[in-house]
Amino acid sequence: MIPNTTTRDTTPRTLQNPWTREQAQSWADSWNRHREPLFIEGHPYAHPRISVPNPPPAEIQLDGETLHLARYGTRGAHYSRTPPPAEWIPEP
Repeated sequence: MIPNTTTRDTTPRTLQNPWTREQAQSWADSWNRHREPLFIEGHPYAHPRISVPNPPPAEIQLDGETLHLARYGTRGAHYSRTPPPAEWIPEP
């Protein structure tokens, strides 16, 4: 069946249901926030739903466990379940 184009509303969708200023600003802000992919030790790929800000935090909580920043480079933030080693301070 061919739709009747004479009775169809031909107004573009964006004009039928425009965003409010707050919605548009929120969308624009989300594009301006640079996020980095999150890799967890033992997994070859980045976490599909979680990203971290740039620069990444030293620790994050994920599913009730604490992950520690192991390294940060051009391919994203890599986190480990083991805490970083304690810094050795020589005795005077």
